[in-house]
Parts: sequence; C-alpha cells; structure tokens
Amino acid sequence: MAETAMKVPILETERLILRPHASADFPDLAALWADPEVVKHIGGTPSNQEVSWARLLRYIGHWQALGFGYWAICDRSDGRFLGEAGFALYHREVTPALPMVPEAGWLLSPVAQGRGLAREALACGG
Repeated sequence: MAETAMKVPILETERLILRPHASADFPDLAALWADPEVVKHIGGTPSNQEVSWARLLRYIGHWQALGFGYWAICDRSDGRFLGEAGFALYHREVTPALPMVPEAGWLLSPVAQGRGLAREALACGG
C-alpha cells in the first residue's frame, strides 16, 4: 500500500514565511552550512555539498515519515532564504541517552541573526 505524501503546512508571521524545503533550496542551504561562522556553535565543522544534500533530503523525509520536521525560513518581504527551523528525531547515540522526543533546532544566515527570528519561527511552528 502506497503512503500519501505529507502536506507540509506553510506558516506566516509578521516577518517570516515558513515553508517546506525544496530541491531548489540546495544552493542556499549548502552555502549556509558551509559558512564557518554559522556552524561554529553547532559542531564547528562546515559541511560539504554531499553532507548538505543529505541534510536537505532528511528534512524533506522527516515530514513524509514522521509528520513533522524543519521548515525553510524565508523573509516575508522579499522571499529570501534566511535559514531553517523545526523539529527532528535524530536517534542520537549519546550518553546519557536522550528521550525519544523531537528536538527543536534552527540555523540562520548571518544577516538574520540577532533579530529574534529563530524564536519567532519556532513559536509559530511549535
């Protein structure tokens, strides 16, 4: 029996549009994750294109498999890709083990940082 595709909700705030990721987001997503300043507090290692592509597919797949996931965050005024925020179930292998509940996460481009946009996005999506 084939599964039906999950329709990702599109959410809007005063400043943002949260929409599903698409393959067309890859150049922006890859540039964001390759920026050492952006990733310095989340692992510290910039991602190459292969890792970024796998991340994009994981974002899309989360919605299909689990009914929740990450949104692409876009500026409402001009549609520019600013980053991503949402919820994911990673099955991390850490000690002590984490409970099997979705983790909130976000990543914003330098031009979007320090403006409360991650909080705005997660409040809207949570």
